[in-house]
Amino acid sequence: MDKSNSHMKEAGFRYGALALGALIFLLAGMLIASSFGHPAQAEPRQATAGVPPQYLPDLVEALGPSVVNVKITKVEKTQFPSGMPWAEEGPFGDMFKHFFGDMPRPPRTFKSRGAGSGVIINSDGTILTNNHVVDGAQEITVTMSDKREFKARVVGRDSKTDLAVIKIDAKEDFVAAKLGDSGALRVGEWILAVGNPFGLSNTVTSGIVSAKGRIIGAGPYDDFIQTDAPINPGNSGGPLFNMRGEVVGIATAIVPNGQGIGFAIPINTAKALLPELVTRGSVTRGYLGINIQNLTEDLAASLNIKGTKGALVSDVLKESPAEKAGVKRGDVVVAFDGKEIKESHDLPSVVAATPVGEKVPLKVIRDGKELTLKVKVGKLESKEEEAGKAEAVQEGKWGLQLEELTPERSRQLGLKPERGVLVVDVRPGSPADEASVQRDDVVLEVNRQEVKSVDDMKEKMARAAAGKEGVLLLIQRGKTTIYAVLKG
Repeated sequence: MDKSNSHMKEAGFRYGALALGALIFLLAGMLIASSFGHPAQAEPRQATAGVPPQYLPDLVEALGPSVVNVKITKVEKTQFPSGMPWAEEGPFGDMFKHFFGDMPRPPRTFKSRGAGSGVIINSDGTILTNNHVVDGAQEITVTMSDKREFKARVVGRDSKTDLAVIKIDAKEDFVAAKLGDSGALRVGEWILAVGNPFGLSNTVTSGIVSAKGRIIGAGPYDDFIQTDAPINPGNSGGPLFNMRGEVVGIATAIVPNGQGIGFAIPINTAKALLPELVTRGSVTRGYLGINIQNLTEDLAASLNIKGTKGALVSDVLKESPAEKAGVKRGDVVVAFDGKEIKESHDLPSVVAATPVGEKVPLKVIRDGKELTLKVKVGKLESKEEEAGKAEAVQEGKWGLQLEELTPERSRQLGLKPERGVLVVDVRPGSPADEASVQRDDVVLEVNRQEVKSVDDMKEKMARAAAGKEGVLLLIQRGKTTIYAVLKG
């Protein structure tokens, strides 16, 4: 009995020891898991603000209504449609020219369509997209995630950064996305791309931030986010979201033969431009008036400069702010308004962001010595602003944009006498286009009445619009004058 009890006690001790060992092992495993496993999950939980990776569908569902499909229609024309026997490229082109010279031939118009993506950034229907998506659009249709369609109009655009703002004019509140901070992005961070690749609406792809500050030769303000989230034609203008559901970029470019290489405009770039794009329709940028290039080791040695930091001035434009400040060819700009210039690409963006008219210090190295100059920042004229200077005369009806004919422009066109109004643009598919009015034509008369100024022509065109008949224009084109009838 005592022996049996002894065996039982011994066995109990062994089982107890095993159980205690298992418990210790289990606790140790949990501690190790807590030390090594959980932080890898805790970081995404914090980054997604309560939306861990396994619940990404909830995040996508919340973001979907803010992403739209943007469809555009353009009216384009061809002066020599293929298949016409008198086309310049045709076999009878020389014969036609021999007999008919430069006789105007009616253009043929046709509609072309394109598509892209956009993201709603204000509940009033304001949408951010790419400039190349809406450039030249005569009609814009926005399709929501619930398949509803709305007409939209261009509010502002900037070709230099390839950004545009369009707006839906509807009396309702739309779901708007929150704009994040692209400067806080880290390489390796997870992101989502949402858009309409190849017309496949509301397509969601994921990936990481592959690199920041990429220069791809798109323009002077290159500063792209590179990502391996699949981006395809139709994604242009669509948002990149971080794991907090904030817009951190606008998809804009791809490498055609590359896989997993796409580029997006940092949202911070857009945020800096949005106020002017919305209120003015274009962007005002600072201007120095210099041409610059990277400083190589050979160039640095020949210029007696240590290192290769800075932007080498290769030319200074006459009467520019830089020339007035004393900048010379061969100077190396190393700082602008207290901001270090490490390479030539750094300078345009900081100059552009400086208010026009502001005087700032410009630090340069000249002949091995450092100098500080004071430069008054000028205004960079953009194509959008130049187009905005043209007076629209009954543009919705006639499709004409006009400017006053200056003596200088008159001399350039070889016009005598200097009178009339200059046509600077003709909207494709408009009555003016159908009547073969062309850019650089000069309107001399409206309904046989002499045109003295843009305002005078606006008044005459307004009176003509009230009538039922077409409008008769006398146009000077080069050394000849022709009549054209605009029918509303």
